[in-house]
Amino acid sequence: MAPKKGNSAAKNDSKKKNQKKDEDDEDDKGGKSKLKAATAINVRHILCEKHSRASEALALIQSGQAFNKVAQEYSEDKAKAGGSLGWMTRGSMVGPFQDAAFALTPSSVDKPITSGLVKTTHGYHVIMVEGRR
Repeated sequence: MAPKKGNSAAKNDSKKKNQKKDEDDEDDKGGKSKLKAATAINVRHILCEKHSRASEALALIQSGQAFNKVAQEYSEDKAKAGGSLGWMTRGSMVGPFQDAAFALTPSSVDKPITSGLVKTTHGYHVIMVEGRR
């Protein structure tokens, strides 16, 4: 007796879907913890026109100084409140800034996890994220 064509195709499709689901689950359980998808982030930054000034600010943060204090001294934009830009949504930031910001793990101003230097049309940014939603 010949196998039914309809059933085998459906079973193959089901196996493929389950295999894809298993692969996705493995990615979620992998060695590195992935950030949950977010549509908005609470972000701070330091913006400098010159690379050297931005590098100096980044070095101070990496040496243990608080992000907000360095931002008040070094940032050349209007975010005077310690570099805070508040809650920003996807699509409201320039490309490289948005990519770097959404890739960051949330941290505090006292022990910030920063982006390194990010070049945009506005200048050089040092970015940190305080929250995701």
